[in-house]
Amino acid sequence: MPIGIAVLTVSDTRKEQDDKSGQLLVARIKEAGHLLREKKIVPDDVYRIRATVSNWCIDDTIQAIITTGGTGITGRDGTPEAVSALLDKEITGFGETFRIISYEQINTSTIQSRAIAGVINGTFVFCLPGSMNACATAWDKIISFQLDYRTRPCNLVELMPRLLEK
Repeated sequence: MPIGIAVLTVSDTRKEQDDKSGQLLVARIKEAGHLLREKKIVPDDVYRIRATVSNWCIDDTIQAIITTGGTGITGRDGTPEAVSALLDKEITGFGETFRIISYEQINTSTIQSRAIAGVINGTFVFCLPGSMNACATAWDKIISFQLDYRTRPCNLVELMPRLLEK
């Protein structure tokens, strides 16, 4: 069951030709049979991030957004702050699971990741670190399964019709 996905790279330095993490996510999305609805690069600016994510969350063709970059702890890293202010619900298990899996690869350096996920206006949003390795780990070990309707015992896709219930 293909779903529409948008990819947002958050970086002050990346351009389309050297956005390896964004390109990796686009390739994985297409390989999985999903529909890439949009891809964009914005600077590490909370308001630019928030504006892009907000606009995509009102687009009926986009059911999931994946951001890459801006989840670290340096001064310009603001993706979690930009996105968390918009969340209707946080999926806390995503960040916890990502850090557990990452620990196997990068040991205690995983504490520097502030990867988060949640739901905004019925749209799933996943905020990943900017490294290719982190994006591959998140997609290959978590997101791809949760965006696959065949994953059992449950997956996020089967919840989509009920996300906007009050």
